[in-house]
Amino acid sequence: MLQAKAYFDTHHHVGVIDQRIFSGFLEHLGRAVYEGVYDPESPLSDEQGFRRDVLEALRAMRMPLVRYPGGNFVSCYDWTDGIGPREQRPVRVDYAWKSRETNQFGTDEFMAWCQETGIAPMMAVNLGTGTPKEASALLEYCNLPGGTYWADRRIQNGHEQPYDVRLWCLGNEMDGDWQAGHVPAEVYAQRAKAAAIIMKGLDASIETVACGSSGRGMSTYLHWDRTVLEYCWENIDYISAHRYSENRRGDSAWFLAEGVEIDRVVEDYAALLNYVRGVKRSQKRVYLSFDEWNVWYKNMEMDGKGESAPHLLEEVYNLEDALVCAQYLSSFIRHADVVKVACLAQIVNVIAPLLTKRDGLLVQSIYYPIVSFAQHARGLSLVPALECPTYKAGERGDVAALDAAMSYDEASGTVAAFLVNREQRQEMRVVLSLGDQRFCEVLSVEVLGGGDAKAANTWEEPKRVTPRSAEAHVNEAGELIVTVPAPGLAVVRARVSKR
Repeated sequence: MLQAKAYFDTHHHVGVIDQRIFSGFLEHLGRAVYEGVYDPESPLSDEQGFRRDVLEALRAMRMPLVRYPGGNFVSCYDWTDGIGPREQRPVRVDYAWKSRETNQFGTDEFMAWCQETGIAPMMAVNLGTGTPKEASALLEYCNLPGGTYWADRRIQNGHEQPYDVRLWCLGNEMDGDWQAGHVPAEVYAQRAKAAAIIMKGLDASIETVACGSSGRGMSTYLHWDRTVLEYCWENIDYISAHRYSENRRGDSAWFLAEGVEIDRVVEDYAALLNYVRGVKRSQKRVYLSFDEWNVWYKNMEMDGKGESAPHLLEEVYNLEDALVCAQYLSSFIRHADVVKVACLAQIVNVIAPLLTKRDGLLVQSIYYPIVSFAQHARGLSLVPALECPTYKAGERGDVAALDAAMSYDEASGTVAAFLVNREQRQEMRVVLSLGDQRFCEVLSVEVLGGGDAKAANTWEEPKRVTPRSAEAHVNEAGELIVTVPAPGLAVVRARVSKR
């Protein structure tokens, strides 16, 4: 058995964990909307056509926000197609995913779904083929009380009260040549700044997210972001980052070290944000919105062939995928001073923790760590110092076998530790030490994993990868000792007291 020690101190932290890092993403893509969250023909749907089983599963994930309606989809989307009487809404070709969009689910339906789930909307505007003026019209429709054209249209459509959308994405992945309306960074920055100025002129309380580079593998990485940040700094609140992790090489040891790369991306952005703030001599801060993240590489079918709600990107997730997702969340917690928003892409059917058929729901492996983190990570993010063995992670070299994060809720006097054992063969005995405090009571221990890293839940075997209760104990020195499966995740909650 491997031996490791993780040191923390409640005085050594990076600030409060923003609960918005546990947000999600819903795009008009494949079966995410139709047959996902909305399926009037399913016996499992309510009177609004919303899937009740999906709603219930998502409530456990405690998502503060869901980003909508895209994604690549938004860059050719006319939001006015999705409002008003359903029988009058046009059927459109979806350029992004080569599908047919019926527009039976639009802005008003999404807002009703958000109200049903208790989730706040995070709206994206079309800055690909759309204009800043059109973006401001959508804000007017959503946020203004009445007495103007688009606000009155919302009222005429049966929605008296404004939707009060606080967070707005200024387009999507505009550095990518696959994006409708793709332009150079300088042109996008002008569009984004104009949109932000007009939109904040209508509602000064909103926050805006500018498009960052689409990923670390892009030639635009950080160059694009710097251009946008320097031009838009005073008018935006966040820059976006996207990452999809993959294991095409079939090297689990390499893949389980993905947290190293996630940390690198966040730290790159932290450095860039500080650089631009320094160059501009600004008192203002801009933060990171990591608003697309997940594992995605097995199902790359992206051509809808002109169908409505085609089966696209329906990834099947296994144990190692779940452990990589846990490392994303641990990284966001460790960098709570930089990452304020993060969105799992996506929430149902399309690269998602949930898969539906007309009369059933399959919960995938990645669902469980997301639920555990969202339920237990509260308060301050403590900085870890690790003593642990390393292991050979392929091209990534020697990597720490332990990935760790911890939250501290001063009000309740509790901590939650999130521990990933990247090593596939040996369990890990981890000793947690809290310098200025001592552990006094273990409240819960939940572990996920052990055994086959490729194990996955299926319709035939839906409980193959699920969390189970475990034990931990406190020693005489006030340290907490827990065993983490190989490979696996342990989430430990405990009560602490001052020494």
